[in-house]
Amino acid sequence: MKSVLILNGPNLNLLGTRQPEVYGAETLAMVEESCRQHGVKLGIDVACHQSNHEGALLDMIHAAKGTHDGIILNAGAYTHTSVALMDAIYSVDLPAVEVHLSNIHARESFRQTSYISKAVIGQICGFGSFGYLMAMDALVQHCARSSGS
Repeated sequence: MKSVLILNGPNLNLLGTRQPEVYGAETLAMVEESCRQHGVKLGIDVACHQSNHEGALLDMIHAAKGTHDGIILNAGAYTHTSVALMDAIYSVDLPAVEVHLSNIHARESFRQTSYISKAVIGQICGFGSFGYLMAMDALVQHCARSSGS
C-alpha cells in the first residue's frame, strides 16, 4: 500500500467546537496531522479532504481509483442516508474502512443504520480520533494480506 485517501463528511470541519462531549476536543486539522504522522510511520502517503457536500465526496471517491490504494471514510450524517456513497465505494473497487468518532450503535436509533457499512471491509467506531489510526493500520494489513506479502 502506497497511498490512502481520508474523507470526512458534513460538519466534521466543526470538530473541536461541535459537541465536544460527543466528538472530542480535537480539531479536524489535528486529526489530519495525526493521520499524516501515522502515515509516515507506516510508509504511506495520506491525502485528507473534508466536504459538507455529498456530490463532492462522491467525486473524491471516484477520483481515488488509480490514485490511492484505499479509502477511510467518516461520512458523518451521510452514513445513515446515502445510498450514493455506498454505490461509489462499490464502484471504485478499493478497500475502504468506515470510521466514526462516537459509537453510532450506542446513540439514537437513526444513527445505528449505516448504508456505508455494506460496501466497506470494516467499521471502526467509538474510539475517537484514534479510530482513524486503527483504520490506517487495518487497511495496510488488509492490502498486505491481499497482495500476498
